[in-house]
Amino acid sequence: MTAVRAQAASTHSREGDDTAVASFVLGLLGLFFLNIALGPLAIALGGVSLARGTGRRGRALLGLALGIADLAVLAAVIGMHQGGVSWSTIV
Repeated sequence: MTAVRAQAASTHSREGDDTAVASFVLGLLGLFFLNIALGPLAIALGGVSLARGTGRRGRALLGLALGIADLAVLAAVIGMHQGGVSWSTIV
């Protein structure tokens, strides 16, 4: 009975490790390509990985950070394309 639980926990952790790596890779790629799609995917996979209790917690957190950076880069590019942000356009 305990061997079954240990195997289930190992599988559960392995899936978390895989999603942590996927989050990191998608976040890194999102800085250069398709950040509107890859950024949110990196954030979602990083959150799922942390919820599953991954052994690669640092990689999952880095995937989350890179996903957020993807969206920040997208906002900066859109802001530059629109002529920037100024107080006169906000008020």
